[in-house]
Amino acid sequence: MDNRRTMASGFSFPSRKIALANKRRNDPVSIRTYLGWHDLVQQPKPFQCFGLTALEQGCFKGIIASMYRRLQSLLVLLILLSVLLSSCQTGQALPTATATLPVTATAPAPTQTTVPMAAIVNGEGIPLTEYQAELQRYQSALGTEMATDQREQVLNDLIDQLLLAQAAKKEGFIVDEKMMDDRIQQLTQQMGGEEALQSWMHQFNYSETDLKNALARQIAAAWMRDQIFSKTPKTAEQVHARQILLYQEDQAKQVLELLKSGKDFAKLAEQYDPLTYGDLGWFPRGFLLDKKLEEVIFALTPGSFSEIVQTQAGYHIVQLIERDPNRALEADTYQAMQLAALQNWLAQQRNESQIEILTH
Repeated sequence: MDNRRTMASGFSFPSRKIALANKRRNDPVSIRTYLGWHDLVQQPKPFQCFGLTALEQGCFKGIIASMYRRLQSLLVLLILLSVLLSSCQTGQALPTATATLPVTATAPAPTQTTVPMAAIVNGEGIPLTEYQAELQRYQSALGTEMATDQREQVLNDLIDQLLLAQAAKKEGFIVDEKMMDDRIQQLTQQMGGEEALQSWMHQFNYSETDLKNALARQIAAAWMRDQIFSKTPKTAEQVHARQILLYQEDQAKQVLELLKSGKDFAKLAEQYDPLTYGDLGWFPRGFLLDKKLEEVIFALTPGSFSEIVQTQAGYHIVQLIERDPNRALEADTYQAMQLAALQNWLAQQRNESQIEILTH
């Protein structure tokens, strides 16, 4: 397949690669900027605004554009969970640790006064002060007043962190003093020294206790994330397909009649999409946004084509080129499936957990 078709198909780099943009080290959003956030995809060039270039966006069509929106939502999730640091040394659990840091950032109160909470997750609180500080950091980075959905996104980020950290604790993972000291030392070096770290903490309202609690929670969450990622299969049943995508039902019916009369599918696909020839590349189940279309494609036999399938993108006629019952996932597809697994895990945990939102 030539580069022109590969790029425009929406399934191969650069267009199909998930736009996991490199998090810049000088981004003052929050502590996550300096926690060694790991890009799942090493891009040869950064994508602006965590999206695609104008050229690449122009190449996206039909179900590819729809699928990208799904992957983009996964990307947002990953960016929000960028606190899950890969640079931490999250090896085996240390049952003989000399000290275990608390998962939440709630400092011991000198009195019996109840600490106000932004949310309570399975009986464990997210302090209102921590949530407000995080909002301040986000707003400082944005430079504008935050919208309601952005505020909700910040709180959801903290809740997801806590869910992952709680699961890590159940699995026996413990953040001990040495692990914490090593991480703070690494963070100090990244920041350019103790004075720079203290200045940064003051700028974004982190006390020493806040910093340690946040690091402890994020280290544990990163460990749990990696456990979820490691369980993603590296091979799967996959299909290679091409499509003819039309935007008028009458035209789609005319094309379907031409195909049924013996017109070559590949030639018609090239006629309606001279850039990609309608090639969708290889993909596994669960990769397409539209499940109805996915079911139709996987039900086809090699060489056969579908009836008209209507989606939000338009009217599709799809031909199955070939099928492989156990094909290795391409790197970007594998990473998309890992992110989907993380998203599904978080959704399940939310359904099974008691989460009380105490702020608006």
